[in-house]
Amino acid sequence: MAYFQKIYHSELNHRARVVYMYLKDHADKDGACWPGIKTIAKELKLSRSTVKRALNDLCQEGLVAKEQRWRENGSLSSNLYRLL
Repeated sequence: MAYFQKIYHSELNHRARVVYMYLKDHADKDGACWPGIKTIAKELKLSRSTVKRALNDLCQEGLVAKEQRWRENGSLSSNLYRLL
């Protein structure tokens, strides 16, 4: 699992590490995935606010880019996360 070496040796907290691994597990070959925060929280047995903080940590560290997605009717959809 060489792709986790940067995470293993980082100063990231455990919540950011587990969310990164979740995203990596769900990403396509280009590093993109779009799970909802509610889904991530449920599957990892974390609170939604903990997942949001973890995603913010990952974005600040430059490990994940977050892009908002919109439905055809103009309502907000789940975010697109791209592993960098």
